[in-house]
Amino acid sequence: MSVTPWTDRRYLPLPGRRSADPLAALDTDSSMRIVDLERTDGRTAHRHPHSEEVVIVSAGKGHVWIDGEMQAVVEGDVVHIPVGVPHATIPEEGSRMELVCFFPHPDLSQNIEETDIKVS
Repeated sequence: MSVTPWTDRRYLPLPGRRSADPLAALDTDSSMRIVDLERTDGRTAHRHPHSEEVVIVSAGKGHVWIDGEMQAVVEGDVVHIPVGVPHATIPEEGSRMELVCFFPHPDLSQNIEETDIKVS
């Protein structure tokens, strides 16, 4: 068993977001991220070529853009993103969002591709 305290998050910057990996020290078959989003101009989509993604909106509200379709999301919503599908999450104007993201793939750094697709 392993417990990672919520306060031990160490965020790394990514385009349009910050991401923490609470499972980084574990040898596991899956990965997760805690993502902090602030509304920014020029947000681009990304995709995961080797696994689906399940997202829980843990704080805030905004929209999720999945392959050209926009859907409103609020705290508590769960989003499923199929393998390889471009997507992005965008907080409401003037607000922040926090997401908890799960991937059935052990190494997210090998399972993420940033795209040039602009999402607004």
